Amino acid sequence: MRLAFTSLLSILLLSASAQNDSTSFRGHFINKEYNIFLKINLYDQDITIPGQEFYGPLPGYLGKNRYTSCWPVVKADVEEQKAILTLVNDYGSEDLTATLTRENDTLYVFRQKDGSPLKMPEKGKWQKLPRVLEFVKH
Repeated sequence: MRLAFTSLLSILLLSASAQNDSTSFRGHFINKEYNIFLKINLYDQDITIPGQEFYGPLPGYLGKNRYTSCWPVVKADVEEQKAILTLVNDYGSEDLTATLTRENDTLYVFRQKDGSPLKMPEKGKWQKLPRVLEFVKH
């Protein structure tokens, strides 16, 4: 009887943690310092960029409030608490790879590994962003 209860409890805990993991890399994440955001669903890869629907469904994109310029996520692989991302600018002329690591329930760290520098518009100019950025799940 005790073995059956322990087995059932283990199955329920594994099921709950699997459900929790399937939401870690899904949602809207913001970085207030640079006024940028990540909108991602790395599981179903069904995010459409507003005004740029011709890209079709994607794992997500990195955007900036009040600007249409973005970096679509064209490839994403989730490995436990970390995701490996490939992003391309919306002109298709630059690309980069990065990791997105879940630090806790709300804090995620984006680390650029290689490729072109991440740039976003700011007051009529291109602003080069740091290689390491913190995002908060919103």
